[in-house]
Amino acid sequence: MCGIAGIFALNDQGKKLLSKTNDAIQTLNKRGPDAHGVYQHGCVSLGHTRLSIIDTSEASAQPMTDVSGRYTIVYNGEFYNYKSVRKELQADGVKFSSEGDTEVLLQLYIKQGERCVEKVNGFFAFAIYDKEEQSLFVARDRLGIKPLLYFQDEDKIIFASELKALIQYEIPREIDHVSLFTYLQLNYVPAPYTMLNNVKKLEPGCSLTVSNQEILPPKRYYEIAYNPSKTVDVEVDNYQSAKDTLYKKMDQAVEIRLVSDVPLGTFLSGGIDSSIITSLAAQKVSGLSSFSIGFKDEPFFDETEFARSLAKKAGTKHTVFEVSNKDLFENLENVLDYFDEPFADSSAIAVYILCQQTKGHISVALSGDGADEIFSGYNKHMAEYRARNPGFKEQLVKSLSPIIDKIPQSRNSSISNLSRQLSKFSSGAKLGNKLRYWQWATIIDEEEANYLIKEKKSNRLQRLSDDGFSYKKRKECFLNTIQKTGDINDVLLTDMNLVLQNDMLKKVDCMSMANSLEVRTPFLDHDVVDYAFSLPVDFKINRSTRKKILIDTFGHLLPQELLNRPKKGFEVPMLKWLRTDLKPMIEHDLLGDNFIEQQGIFNGEAIVNLKAKLFSNNPGDSAATVWAIIVFQYWWKKHFLN
Repeated sequence: MCGIAGIFALNDQGKKLLSKTNDAIQTLNKRGPDAHGVYQHGCVSLGHTRLSIIDTSEASAQPMTDVSGRYTIVYNGEFYNYKSVRKELQADGVKFSSEGDTEVLLQLYIKQGERCVEKVNGFFAFAIYDKEEQSLFVARDRLGIKPLLYFQDEDKIIFASELKALIQYEIPREIDHVSLFTYLQLNYVPAPYTMLNNVKKLEPGCSLTVSNQEILPPKRYYEIAYNPSKTVDVEVDNYQSAKDTLYKKMDQAVEIRLVSDVPLGTFLSGGIDSSIITSLAAQKVSGLSSFSIGFKDEPFFDETEFARSLAKKAGTKHTVFEVSNKDLFENLENVLDYFDEPFADSSAIAVYILCQQTKGHISVALSGDGADEIFSGYNKHMAEYRARNPGFKEQLVKSLSPIIDKIPQSRNSSISNLSRQLSKFSSGAKLGNKLRYWQWATIIDEEEANYLIKEKKSNRLQRLSDDGFSYKKRKECFLNTIQKTGDINDVLLTDMNLVLQNDMLKKVDCMSMANSLEVRTPFLDHDVVDYAFSLPVDFKINRSTRKKILIDTFGHLLPQELLNRPKKGFEVPMLKWLRTDLKPMIEHDLLGDNFIEQQGIFNGEAIVNLKAKLFSNNPGDSAATVWAIIVFQYWWKKHFLN
């Protein structure tokens, strides 16, 4: 794992910023603490920070230039099938001077040009400069596991692994009000947008080229192979055949992710997904290390007994990190400091501690991320199934919604949380597919988000106007994979494009990189993903079971007590913190009346009412919204007041 940054200047004005690459890569030090390097030629400057995983020798240092001196690469990621591709290139006469995957990727580009990405099984963000053609090729992996952001104007194009690196090139810092409006609903900013105007995320499966002093529009080289009209082909016509194929593909996906020249292990939460990965890896690695985090102050969320049970069955060397609420709270500022744009998924705090503690033992961890989105593992997927296939209970909940809505709602107790969930189900079940998805994906609705923002009339018109930059157009794009006559595979595909890459993967990437730990995700092998989306919904979910084919395929590897138990996830005690330890920050700092008024971004009246709800007997989801605003304010003060 590494961090990359670079600039391609289009004129003399742009060339004045070439030296800023040194500053940019310094901000990425945690992504690559082992080495730093900068390449500069003519109108281009490329920077790299290295976390050594494969071929830790100086021969694989970056930026890397081929023997001819024509091509130079900066690369962040892992190229899992690089050894087989290396053999193919050697058979074609290519000679190598290193043992790592970076040189293989560079030589593959030299041979095949932009089509090289089609050959790579892995996760990556990289840039290759051709000195002779004075061109630049930039690409991101198929599913968006590794980040890449860019800024362009008439003078230059700049790219980097994180926004904080882009800012070193003195780009304009202007809030994108559409992104802020969306963030308040989702708790994250969906790609290709960021919280800053004119800064974009290169979307998964896309590349970007600069040629002849022209920045060409991003080009898509990969999309998930999903055909709604044909989810069953000859290969998967029967369920047993599907299970056999899935087992082989997952086994291969795990095996190729075990290549490492540094210590490697697995995250083992005690859930089905990480248990499958750990079980498969343990069959191939003797004495495999596995790691869990235990929540001693939150026994409802503590799953360490299940993790220990799997570790015993699989024969791993298991380590549990016992974490208190105090530990979580003490790391809150570290988490806030690392995010390069506002991101309000509070479970990132627990992920941060898991990565921090795991890094003390290994440098690479395999995780179960992605399985929920691919195989229908979330509570909302069961709710979606029941909304589309209602029985007596679902009809009863809908009819009792006026009564349910009057019961206090929050995430702070089992009864109030059940009331919150039933209320959300009953209102969503009455909507069409797209509107229901959006309601269940968001924390607050559009009216509430609109009330929170204090805007000039021009900004509001831009946000609401029917043009390519409006919230309406963006939302249509986010939901374009959900069809009126489609099935739950539509929902899963939308989760892949929206939730997985912008929430789950961002969280893991940022928290692991903050601790210089590489995390690999076998479920997101593109061969597994494409296969999963060829399977019919009935293979994944029914009225009583989620992730059906995963359980049926790998259940024999898992302890019986892991199967068909409720999915818990984890939530930090945010409401409690906001009412106690964080109360001074709310009242006198980030949400204080004076600061809100001076800043001029949020509606003071709305913030006062939100705080009143937070401290009431019926807080609802106000804690999540207050936390989202705190995260934004912390980020804003760091980047706009300093």
